[in-house]
Amino acid sequence: MANLKEVKERITSVVSTQQITKAMKMVSAAKLRRAQDKITQMRPYSQKLTQILNNVSAASDGAADIVFAEKREVRNVLIIPVTSDKGLCGAFNTNIIKAVNLAVAKQFSDKDITILPIGKKAFEAFKKRDFKLVSDYSQLFQDLTFDNARNAAEFAMNAFIAGEYDQVVLVFNEFKNVATQEVVVEQFLPMAKEDSTQEEKAPEVDYIMEPSRKYIIEELVPTSLKIQFYKAVLESNASEHGARMTAMDKATENAGELLKELRLMYNRTRQAAITNEILEIVSGANALGGK
Repeated sequence: MANLKEVKERITSVVSTQQITKAMKMVSAAKLRRAQDKITQMRPYSQKLTQILNNVSAASDGAADIVFAEKREVRNVLIIPVTSDKGLCGAFNTNIIKAVNLAVAKQFSDKDITILPIGKKAFEAFKKRDFKLVSDYSQLFQDLTFDNARNAAEFAMNAFIAGEYDQVVLVFNEFKNVATQEVVVEQFLPMAKEDSTQEEKAPEVDYIMEPSRKYIIEELVPTSLKIQFYKAVLESNASEHGARMTAMDKATENAGELLKELRLMYNRTRQAAITNEILEIVSGANALGGK
């Protein structure tokens, strides 16, 4: 059995850890509220913009000529994993890295893969591998703005148009709620067509367009893609804070349970020490009385 000093040191250490996890939970909760507000405000705008684009391009003869929708033989693939800059958020980053590895093994095993990591954890994970790496945007979360996200999206879009990549894939955590984040592997380029069932649900709108339908489509498509990219980054940002808040809450609970066990151990050890001292006193008194 451990002595009193060792148990007391462990109790002090666990109490300090519990205070840290509590503080981190509170910080994540505050950041989560702001991140959640951003993504809930972005979703309706993104959905409406996509709906307008689908309605406009559906009846357009030139819709098939959209450069971002061009399908070709897939040889070079750009994968964009979105992780966090920091850890202590459970399996948040690990799930993204696993999803990328699974996609490479199953879908792109015979393709030339390039990784464009968003977040330090993705950069650190894939720089050790044999993949080609584009690290220019790995620190995007240090200053998360639409302008910075747009730069990363434009890089992928321009590279796709230039023929450097035949397919661009986003891998990110979609925010469901504080405790639930779902890993999404989404084709970013070429643009995927909407399902007919979704098109049937969307109300058809007859737009009056100036100067022309083709010009509107050419303006809407790049904007829609950049918004889609920014939305994925915001989803990941909200998911990160939700995952960290959940992880720190669980760590605080575990520290509380461990404290109960350690304090019980401390009391038992202290009681055993007191009992031993009493026994020694009684034995010594008996020995003196026997003389």
